[in-house]
Amino acid sequence: MTENETQVTSSQAKPSTVLGFDFGTTRIGVAVGQALLGQARPLSPLKANDGIPNWDVIEKIVAEWQPDAFVVGLPLNMDGSENEMCQRARKFAKRLHGRFNRPYHMMDERLSSYEAKGQVIAQGGNRNFKENSVDGLAAQMIIESWFAQR
Repeated sequence: MTENETQVTSSQAKPSTVLGFDFGTTRIGVAVGQALLGQARPLSPLKANDGIPNWDVIEKIVAEWQPDAFVVGLPLNMDGSENEMCQRARKFAKRLHGRFNRPYHMMDERLSSYEAKGQVIAQGGNRNFKENSVDGLAAQMIIESWFAQR
């Protein structure tokens, strides 16, 4: 499949609400988006232990937002080639699908975290990104990029 890899297993080809994830090994950024507006907003990032999230927390987020689909960032190398994190992000997306029975879409997320940091700096925000995660903002950008390409 391509960088815009899609796994659709239901008739919901055009989801209205999506949850987006910026997968990482220590934190996973989360955002919720509305297709009608083409916009998303960041939620609190999730802690992860070597890429493994607390699935109970994700279950609560899914129950609260009732998404029609998931969008997971695919961290391709700059030349478009894949790396180990791509495999791990795909595995995470497949687990979301398996646990919650909703389709997932993979979205090229090259530079999303870099752009998110740039946006925070441009707005005069705190540059200590270890304390002030930009993962939710990166997840927001992943969703909005996905909306723009649809």
